[in-house]
Amino acid sequence: MDLNELTAISPIDGRYRDKVKELDIYFSEFALIKYRTLVEIEYFIALCDLPLPQLKKFDKENYTAIREVYRNFNLEDAKRVKEIEKVTNHDVKAVEYFLKEKFDVLALSDFKEFIHFGLTSQDINNTAIPYSLRDAINLEYYPLLDGLIEKLTQLSDVWIDIPMLARTHGQPASPTRLGKEIKVYVERLSKQLELLKDIPCSAKFGGATGNFNAHNVAYPDIEWVNFANTFVNDVLRLERLQTTTQISHYDDFGAIFDNLKRINTILIDLDRDFWMYISMGYFKQTIKKGEVGSSAMPHKVNPIDFENSEGNLGIANAYFQHLSQKLPISRMQRDLTDSTVLRNIGVPIAHSMISIKSLLKGLDKLIINQSVINNDLENNWSVVAEAIQTILRREAYPNPYEALKELTRTNSVINKQTISNFIDSLEVSEKIKNELKMITPQNYTGI
Repeated sequence: MDLNELTAISPIDGRYRDKVKELDIYFSEFALIKYRTLVEIEYFIALCDLPLPQLKKFDKENYTAIREVYRNFNLEDAKRVKEIEKVTNHDVKAVEYFLKEKFDVLALSDFKEFIHFGLTSQDINNTAIPYSLRDAINLEYYPLLDGLIEKLTQLSDVWIDIPMLARTHGQPASPTRLGKEIKVYVERLSKQLELLKDIPCSAKFGGATGNFNAHNVAYPDIEWVNFANTFVNDVLRLERLQTTTQISHYDDFGAIFDNLKRINTILIDLDRDFWMYISMGYFKQTIKKGEVGSSAMPHKVNPIDFENSEGNLGIANAYFQHLSQKLPISRMQRDLTDSTVLRNIGVPIAHSMISIKSLLKGLDKLIINQSVINNDLENNWSVVAEAIQTILRREAYPNPYEALKELTRTNSVINKQTISNFIDSLEVSEKIKNELKMITPQNYTGI
């Protein structure tokens, strides 16, 4: 069958294509070729700016023309590179030959042997891929995650004064406030986002085994390390690794993927909490006319957005786990396993973005059901026991914890009247009794 959204094997390119199609300009085969082309051309220009003796005659007016090759890179250009690759059986060499063809067309043939001069393919891959990853995270992922944090912040502000029964170990616990519980996730996500932004997108650039062998033997008087640092750090706006083998050691990539995985783990926690709140009736969901919740049960309105989000986060984390564990390991000065693995970095990012979009969709459907939340508090007056025994400790009342334990740790119903009767039985002043009776599940929510 022809490839389309119905015949694609991966749901990213099939069912979910419309949700992550913006990522194809960063992680597709087309994108990889384009980013490689960008690096090759900018490297050639950097050599001209040195200049190498043989490039002194290169007219800088041609910079615009050769930059147009990657700026206007199109599908036909990518197809031409793939045609060349059928002969070379080497993807980066195919890009070099493609650019030499472009130099012939631009009447720049005298200079074309300085395309890819002194480089190994990993000097291109280990700059092009970090470049594309940085662009995708900065331009697509960060705005989406910022939007989620903003949405959660808004909800936490709206719900800040709504008392809610807490549950620890799944059992009723000291009351909290709904807005505060959402704020927990705002803080967690914001902290991890801050950490993620501090991790450099690093790149390897140093020749066949990282030592500038070819560069140095041809031009021993040039400070190649300084040149490479300027090119990678200032031109490409990446961070050049100073000591490498043929490839990047990918430690920073591992840190990025581990951080993304950690963000996803927080989001799984969030998905499950909302799923539980919906199950408990704390929230209803808006109903869209025509939608079906179950093929058999007409009444069902399922929390499918949170479930979809959780499922995609799990897939993403499985990929991130492998990426962060595998990439920093390479036999001796280099093996090829990183090449195959690197082609998949867009997959977990896509699943992560699908999950965030599903989560946002789910949050937009929520309708708070305050009567259910309040009834849950009313049915659990035992949670004020902590407050009562703490005040009794303050007043030096004998064995207050044990007294409250005997009252509440039974299978009997504990309600407002039960608590009131207990307070009346205490040998304390009327002032203290009145203070204790002011405590309710609705107002015992801390600060």
